[in-house]
Amino acid sequence: HNRNPRNFKVLEKYTQSAEGFNPLCGDKVTIYAKCEGDILKEISFQGSGCAISKASASLLTTVIKDKKIDEVKRIFEKFHQMVTGEIADSSLKELGKLSAFQGVKEFPIRVKCATLAWHTLKAALESKHIVVSTE
Repeated sequence: HNRNPRNFKVLEKYTQSAEGFNPLCGDKVTIYAKCEGDILKEISFQGSGCAISKASASLLTTVIKDKKIDEVKRIFEKFHQMVTGEIADSSLKELGKLSAFQGVKEFPIRVKCATLAWHTLKAALESKHIVVSTE
């Protein structure tokens, strides 16, 4: 996902977008989302950053497409709990491919890299017109 990111483009006809920045690592991401009612129909991203940040953004776009907004928010919460070590490994089954990031909890400085795209997506879905920062 780092070397060949999925959905790495500016989405045409997006309904929401947000920018995110991790000043510690230099990661930058812009999330583009197209919602129809309460369904996230399409999502893409653009940006640059470390391998963890880019891979997380890429995997995010593949996992949450066509999901209800409430479900996207639940996945984000579970993902955040996983990378911060707040939940046991046995409850990660529902995260599927996202569980590949469970090792991030061993490197607290990298949690911000893994969650930048997620926080940026949350801001986009809430129509917050601010640059999301991990600081």
